[in-house]
Amino acid sequence: MPDPDFLADCHDRVRAIYEYWAGKRRGRSMPSRADLDPLDIPRLLPDICLVDVVRDERRYVYRLIGTNEARVRGRDPTGRSVMEAYFGTSVQSVLLNYDAVTRSCTPHLDRDPSLTKDDRFIQHETIFLPLSDDGATVNMILVYTVYGPAPAKHF
Repeated sequence: MPDPDFLADCHDRVRAIYEYWAGKRRGRSMPSRADLDPLDIPRLLPDICLVDVVRDERRYVYRLIGTNEARVRGRDPTGRSVMEAYFGTSVQSVLLNYDAVTRSCTPHLDRDPSLTKDDRFIQHETIFLPLSDDGATVNMILVYTVYGPAPAKHF
């Protein structure tokens, strides 16, 4: 699989996590969670989320939330479903990102602003990277976000 075109315009840290993920594929379409070693990427850990893909009505469940990710969200949603603890403008827009990754088994980039708990929009660049235990079905998604300044308000 060639690198996606969107990488050329991505933040350096987004490219770094993508390259780490791609290097762990070893000829497969996607690596497994067991292929990843947090000791390889200590500087990236605060901005990582791991999300389980589950086969029930919850669909996606937060397994691990990095410290910076929890700080920006204003809470740690570990153990909760994405539907009940999402961070974005709407649950539908957030689920579209996860659904795109699970259907395609390929990375997905999102640059839509997110809505904070105090109703502020915050800019970000988020990459969703599929993980698979069997090489065919996405059972976990590595989510990595770089946050930027909020967009200017227009009145």
